[in-house]
Order: sequence, then structure tokens, then C-alpha cells
Amino acid sequence: MEFIHNAFSTSLIISSLLVGGLSLYIAFKLSDSTRWMALTMFLMTIWGFFYGLELASSSLEQMIKLIYLEYIGISFTPAAWLIFSMIYTGYKKWSKPAVLVSVFLIPITTYLMVLTNNFHHLHYSSVGISNSGPFPLLDIEVGPWYYIHTIYSYIAFLLGTLILWSRFKNADPLYQTQSIFLIASGFFPLIFNLFYQVGIIKPFSGIDLTPYAFLLTYLILGFAIIRYRLFSLKPVAQNRIMESLTVGVLVFDSNEKLIDFNPAAKQFCFQENQIKIGVPAATLFNERKEIYKILQDAEETILLINAEKNGKEVNIRVKSIPMLDKTSGFYGVIILLDDQTEQIKVNNQLRQQANDLIQLNELKDKFFSIISHDLKGPIFGVKELIHMTQSNIISKEEFLTMLPEVSKNMEQVAILLENLLAWASSQLRGEHIQIQTFNIVTLLTQQQKLLDRIANEKKIEIILESEEIIEILADRNMIDLVLRNLINNAVKFSSAGGKIKLTAKKLSKEVKVCIKDSGVGISNQNLKKIREGISFTTRGLNNESGTGLGLVLVREYVKKNNGKLEVDSILGEGTTFCLYLPLSN
Repeated sequence: MEFIHNAFSTSLIISSLLVGGLSLYIAFKLSDSTRWMALTMFLMTIWGFFYGLELASSSLEQMIKLIYLEYIGISFTPAAWLIFSMIYTGYKKWSKPAVLVSVFLIPITTYLMVLTNNFHHLHYSSVGISNSGPFPLLDIEVGPWYYIHTIYSYIAFLLGTLILWSRFKNADPLYQTQSIFLIASGFFPLIFNLFYQVGIIKPFSGIDLTPYAFLLTYLILGFAIIRYRLFSLKPVAQNRIMESLTVGVLVFDSNEKLIDFNPAAKQFCFQENQIKIGVPAATLFNERKEIYKILQDAEETILLINAEKNGKEVNIRVKSIPMLDKTSGFYGVIILLDDQTEQIKVNNQLRQQANDLIQLNELKDKFFSIISHDLKGPIFGVKELIHMTQSNIISKEEFLTMLPEVSKNMEQVAILLENLLAWASSQLRGEHIQIQTFNIVTLLTQQQKLLDRIANEKKIEIILESEEIIEILADRNMIDLVLRNLINNAVKFSSAGGKIKLTAKKLSKEVKVCIKDSGVGISNQNLKKIREGISFTTRGLNNESGTGLGLVLVREYVKKNNGKLEVDSILGEGTTFCLYLPLSN
């Protein structure tokens, strides 16, 4: 074949080769939908390349052979564009046979019509050469099928463009450039073709500028795809992902302007009415300087802040992620906002449960020590005393002399056993709380009489000051145990000649019961342990044993009966425990 190249043919061939190279690169490097764009570009390359050779040809036979090759691109470019538009916008039914047949039926028929035109002349009614221009041009008279194919091409390109526009007309401004490129690549070349068909733009009465328009558009589009990753993420998919996220997402460019956000971000924004594309970060975070600071730092940072959401105090985790290109060039920041309130609450509960478990295990270890020492000691002492009496090692008179001390020890053992049984019951199966109405003064009187004997041995006076009847609503057995422990502790830590004052007083909706002693008092360290429910052991002034269990039970039982426990103490002056219990109606 002999070619006489000119400016029109040379420019068309070179641009075709460039677009062809770009299309192959895109096809092998990028995603499926973008490959269909690459196929459209490659088909356009075939049209442009062989049309360039046609413009350099001088014989009719050579031109007709090149037309057969050109029409591979001319026939199938509109179909490839339409398929690309459907895939790119998420149309899932594009691969159904009915869709493929309707899209490719006319292109296939057109190509067959061109190959067999000599037999029917339906596509070109006549073909010749015109020498009216600076170089030979193909002079054709079109047939009816040519118009059918032209109408199909316009419909395919316009339909694909319409699909893109309808899907992306409300897309985020982040994708405006992308959408404009896409729509222009489908619509702009059609304008040139329309001008060519009606004869407005038809240099030398025969040159078709449509391939030039397509190739120029696709050349720019191809460089944009490769250089700027123009179609690296489909807007439809991106929008769906962003909308489905419960984490608030704010995307800022290098100029600190908001370029994208998801619906969830509005729940976290501190100036919701100002969250819109283009708003400066300084304006959006005007009341949250700490967030603006981590955005300015352009480093990956995590920040926990308190804020108000739907009228409630919440904990929000703010994370900044700088966006860097392959050369570490900065081009923006992503801010993630996540409500961590429930997670923090769960973590605190787990931490509290872990601490409670540690304390419980420590308490259990202590109680086993109590059983092996404080409980076993007195019982074995009584056993040995009885054995020595029976063996006449000590006389009956000596035994009777020791009996008050033994009795006092047994009183402590009885209280210890009662506390141990109550604690074991609460840990193994939980208490069955039986709320009832009863007279708290009656319980105070009973405990006064019960512990008077131990108090008298230390020359301590227990005084009860109260009305005769004050009825409360609580579990009688639990409150009985609470009073016994508190009065017993007051006796243990009071010096000889001291006084213990028991009072009960009605308030508006509750009863205030106080046990006040004039003993040694409690240190600040141990006061803190009492208020936090931590057990500790202290021996009485006469070396009475203690377990640390009594006050733990007191605090727990008062709480379970909808009450409140207060304790005040001054070292060397005494301690006052006050219970606040529900007053019976």
C-alpha cells in the first residue's frame, strides 16, 4: 500500500496511537468498569488510525479496504460506551442476554452491511474518489442503513450520557470533575459529528472531524484517569459505602475546605447547620479548637472528647487521617467521629467487675484465714480447757475463774459465725430480701440488751434515745445484723468508762439511726475503705479479734434495703455511723 501523508492524516494517526496506548494501559491496570471505558477508547483508536491512513491513501480500492477496518471502531464504539455507562453507574442487569442483544444487534448488522455493501448498497449507495481538495478524498453517497446506524449511534451515546447524568447529577462536588469529563467524552464529539452530517463543519467537502473530537477528548480523559486516578472509586459505590457507615466521616482538602461528608457526620457535628460542601474547617470547628488543631497538625491522631448529642452527654472518639500521595505529598485530611459512650460504659463495667472479682477473691482468702485462725483458735481453746478440767490439770475453781473470758470469746465467735453464714448465703445463692414493716426501736432495744453484758465487762454504758415506735420498711433480719455489727464494733473500740449512744429519728421520708461511740476513732485511710466497701481488719482495745467482714455486710445490706450509710470519725474522740432507711407509710 502506498500512503501520501498530510497534516490531517499524520495528526490523526499519532493521536490514535497515543489514545490506543493509554487504553491498553488502563485496561491492564484499572478496574472492570474502567476497562470498558478503555475498550471504547481502543475502538475509537481503530477508527481514527485507519481513517488517518485513508486520508493518506490515493486509490479507491485501498480506501475501501481501510473502511472495512475503520468500521470495527465505528460500529462498536457506541455500544461499548453504552455498556460502560451501565456498568459504571451500577446497573446490574447489563449482562442479561436481552440487554446485550439489544445493544449489539445493530453494530453487528452494520459491520456485516459494510463488508457486503457491494451486493446490496444499503449502507453506501455509491463510492468514488474526489480530487477537489489538496489530497484525494473518498466521495460517498449514503444508503438507508447508514442513517439507521447513525441514529443508533446518537441514541447509544445520548442514552449513555443521560444514564451518567441522571445518576451523578446529585453526586458530591468531589466528583463534579469526574462527571463533567465523562459526560463531555460522550456528548462533545457528537456535536462535531452532527455538524459533519449537516455539512456545517466539513473541510474540503469530505473530511470527517468526528474522530479528531473523540481522540482529543479521550486523550485528555486517558491522562486524567492515569495521572489523577479519576475513576479509581465509582461515586455510586462510594456514596453507598459512606451512607452505610455509622461512623461520621468528614473529608477536607489541603486548603482545609470540606469536600465530602456522610449523613452520620451530621449527628456528631457541633454546628450542624454549617456542615456543607466548601465550608472551612475553622468555621466548622469554631467551638472545638482541639479538633481543628489535630486537623492542622496533619498527623494521624486520636482524641477523646465529651459532647452533647440528642440532649445527652456522650464520649466521641475523633481520629484524623492525613491523605498522602505516593510521593508523600499532602492533599487532605479525613476526620472520623465515633460515639464511644456505650463502649466506654461497657469497658468501665468490665473493669469494675474485674476489680470486684479481685476484691472478692481477696475476701475469700481472708475468710478462709479467719476460719482457720479466729474461729479455730477459740473453739480449740475451749476444747483444751474442758480436757484439762476433766484431767484435773486445772481445778474447778480455776475453770470458773476462766469462764467469763471463755464466754466473751464465744460471743465473738457467735457474731463471727453469723457474719460468715450471712456472707456465704449472699455469695452462693443471693439473699432473699423480705421487705416488711417493723419497729426499728424494738430492734435497737434488743441489741442493747444483747450486747449490754459485753459492754458492762468493759464498764461501757449503752444509751438508747428514741421515740417508742418508729416503723421502717426493710428486711428485719438484715437490719438486725447491721445494728449488731455496728454496736459490737462500738463496744470493741471504746475505752473503759466510755459511752455508746443509740438514736433513731424520723425525717420526712426516712429514718435516721445513729450509733455514736467515744472510742479511738477511725483513720482517714480506713474511712475511705469503708466508703468503698473494702474490707480491713483491726483488733479491739482489749485485743478482740476482727474479721473485716462486718462492715462489708453492713454497707451491702443497707444498700440492698434502699438505704444509705454515713460514717464520720475523729481519731481519739470517737466514731458515728448513721443509717438512713425508708420510713413505712
